[in-house]
Amino acid sequence: MSVVLVIVIVLVVIGAIGALLLFVAAKKFEVKEDPRIGEVSEVLPQANCGGCGYPGCSGFAAACCKADNLDGLFCPVGGSEVMGKVASILGMEAGTKDPMVAVVRCNGDCDARPRTNIYDGATSCAVASSLYSGDTGCSYGCLGCGDCVSACNFGAIHIDPETKLPVVDEDKCTACGACVKACPRNIIELRKKGPKSRRIFVSCVNKDKGGVAKKACSNACIGCQKCLKECKFEAITIENNLSYIDWTKCRLCRSCVEVCPTHAIHELNFPPRKPKAEAPKTDAPKAAAPQAKAPTETPSPKAEEKKEN
Repeated sequence: MSVVLVIVIVLVVIGAIGALLLFVAAKKFEVKEDPRIGEVSEVLPQANCGGCGYPGCSGFAAACCKADNLDGLFCPVGGSEVMGKVASILGMEAGTKDPMVAVVRCNGDCDARPRTNIYDGATSCAVASSLYSGDTGCSYGCLGCGDCVSACNFGAIHIDPETKLPVVDEDKCTACGACVKACPRNIIELRKKGPKSRRIFVSCVNKDKGGVAKKACSNACIGCQKCLKECKFEAITIENNLSYIDWTKCRLCRSCVEVCPTHAIHELNFPPRKPKAEAPKTDAPKAAAPQAKAPTETPSPKAEEKKEN
């Protein structure tokens, strides 16, 4: 028998033994996957946006199958419809959740917040925010580089070329929260979509004092407390010179919008306000009120006797 043949036989035997050992180890340490994970994963939108708090749809599906109930588990892209399917597969009940949408809390357009310098660095909000306060007098407002646009996988947000501010398309927004995480200034917030998509919020995050904030941006919240005094539902709080509307308490009465002197409070998708009725004007001059006559004094009997004498 030749040396080459011996080597081949030895290698075959070693390979066979190794394969047998691997097969035994795989069977012994086999991790059996819940078959429901695949079923749940199929009904999920497979957006892998991370809005649910888990790394992708497969991770969310595994979390649903391991949980005793679906409380606290929600797919923002699929919404209640998808969660209903997940609940039917797992034999659980899916809780309802109000639809959410991203809102941009900055109203500092080019007219209200003029540029004081020009940034010539990397086109990234994260980079610009780490280097300096911005190209305007407001160190809290939007930088306009579009990190939120790049983070959105659904094309639901874009930069307005005139205002240089992000604009959210609420019909495309899935409330995944990717734009919220991408914004280094924390000006994007997930809020309740509201009945008929009507929302009221303070479109400003400037925490400077009123005079400083107004100088940097004419649309800034100045913490004047007029909205706080006007709200009858205790939905408005003011902290660090900044007003905030709690959407869980807001009744969409719009009273705060009318009293805001800088128009920092925004109302979305409301019908036009009815013009206030003016008092009718009359051309005829008003009749002068009759003057009251001075009361006449009746002479006393003693005064009459003196006159006679």
